[in-house]
Amino acid sequence: MAGPELFDRRLLRLRQRRAARDPATFLLDRVAGELGERLGAVLRRFERAVDLGTPAGALRSVLAASGKVGTVIAASAQTRRDSGLAVAADEEALPFADGSLDLVVSALALQFVNDLPGALAQIRRALKPDGLLLAALVGGASLTELRQAFAQAESEIEAGASPRVAPFADVRELGALLQRAGFALPVVDCDRLTVRYDTVFDLMRDLRRMGATNVLRERRRTPLRRATLARMAQVYAQRFADPDGRLRASFEIVWLSGWAPHESQQKPLKPGSAKQRLADALGTIERSAGDKAGR
Repeated sequence: MAGPELFDRRLLRLRQRRAARDPATFLLDRVAGELGERLGAVLRRFERAVDLGTPAGALRSVLAASGKVGTVIAASAQTRRDSGLAVAADEEALPFADGSLDLVVSALALQFVNDLPGALAQIRRALKPDGLLLAALVGGASLTELRQAFAQAESEIEAGASPRVAPFADVRELGALLQRAGFALPVVDCDRLTVRYDTVFDLMRDLRRMGATNVLRERRRTPLRRATLARMAQVYAQRFADPDGRLRASFEIVWLSGWAPHESQQKPLKPGSAKQRLADALGTIERSAGDKAGR
């Protein structure tokens, strides 16, 4: 049974198309560069790769320059003429045959997938044995300042807060999802970035230019009142300004990596298969659970 649909995917595509006319790419450029460095640490070459859902071409440029990847296919609902090899695809319904890909990468796209467990399972099936998933998505600690400022302003003026910032998954949940999807050697870690703005409206303008404004299905459909917006800006400036008056905005980038299982990969030892006692290795005395240590 399909889970609840948190995001209006049609609205997301419309806003991403609008953002592509004048994009704000500083966050995507940073993530693309980091992904290239992480891929550079992998001592192998990937002949067929898919860039899944990443806006624009920053990540594909990094892959091309890495020398680690052969053919790169852009898979996105927002395919462009400058995308090179491209296929129109939704991250929730991949058009790739099982075991057909060596590498799947994605930058700042999977956080807007309604069925992330299902998308990860599809990626896992599309990878060849010993194929790699390497992805970055926006984490749950992102834009906490904006969320708190809006919540306070709406509770004061409109007698109740509307969902405005997406409930992105946290690190522990994502590690469990990789295991559930069948990935071997799953790794999840995160980076935190603070961006500073002159005003909260500059932040909101950048979010529009990223195509990352509110696409929650449960969002309030009535226009935002001027009094609410003004109060939100006041709260933000009061609570999240640095001594020089500039405002902080937090972004959390969560990194996922996992391999399609293969017999050559390292595997955990079976219980009881150790050849040396831990107490001997540590040079200490082994005691039973009921014994008390001497004073």
